[in-house]
Amino acid sequence: MAENQILGIDVGASGIKGAIVNIKTGELVTERFRVPTPFPSKPKAVAKSIAEVTNHFEWKGLIGVGFPSVIQKGIAKTAANIDKKWIGTDVEKLLSSATGCPVYVRNDADVAGIAELEFGAGKGKKGTVILITIGSGLGSAVFTDGVLLPNSELGHLKFKGMIAEHYAADSIRKRLELSWDDWGNRFNEYLQHLEFIFSPDLILLGGGSSKKFEKYKHLIKTDCSVIPAKLLNHAGIIGAACLASQNTKKTMTR
Repeated sequence: MAENQILGIDVGASGIKGAIVNIKTGELVTERFRVPTPFPSKPKAVAKSIAEVTNHFEWKGLIGVGFPSVIQKGIAKTAANIDKKWIGTDVEKLLSSATGCPVYVRNDADVAGIAELEFGAGKGKKGTVILITIGSGLGSAVFTDGVLLPNSELGHLKFKGMIAEHYAADSIRKRLELSWDDWGNRFNEYLQHLEFIFSPDLILLGGGSSKKFEKYKHLIKTDCSVIPAKLLNHAGIIGAACLASQNTKKTMTR
């Protein structure tokens, strides 16, 4: 196991993806390995799949995991897009036991944001930066001068009489068979709402629909810049590895 390398794992709704990351450069030093997310996505089943990813790399070191939940002190507090059995589970303890490795876990959008500010489109950006991940839901990460506000969950803001992600997530575009223009207008309304609340200097767009930015770019009418994230499908993996590195440094300096 080379120095400066950490296994990053990204837990998604349909797949669990991992790769070994060079945390100094932000580069993947292996190909991504993916296994399907179990259904139902109960704790023991997901832990077994994460152990499968770990064993694939014959990994014995630090692991960082991006997980679709509010995570406080290693414990899952919400379960909007995963099985409700996760609520109250000590995710770090469970995954450390399943893999035999020290594991650090944070919200999946937060770790994607960490990667983008460290190595991607947000590198060197000051002020308030918001990352919105567009997929089955709307994830978010909020930074002020590079400092993360954890577990922001801006996709769960009340908007248009419902939860925001039920109005403007990519899954809604697909389910309602909306054109890119119709969905883009919805998404623009959501971004304008975020701008009204937070007055950000920059909004980064990640997740699946960020790759289709040209299809709705002309509909985005905000005062701040809105640009696609750079790391795309690798952001969660890279950010998870960075997270593990950051937490190890904190532990060592206590």
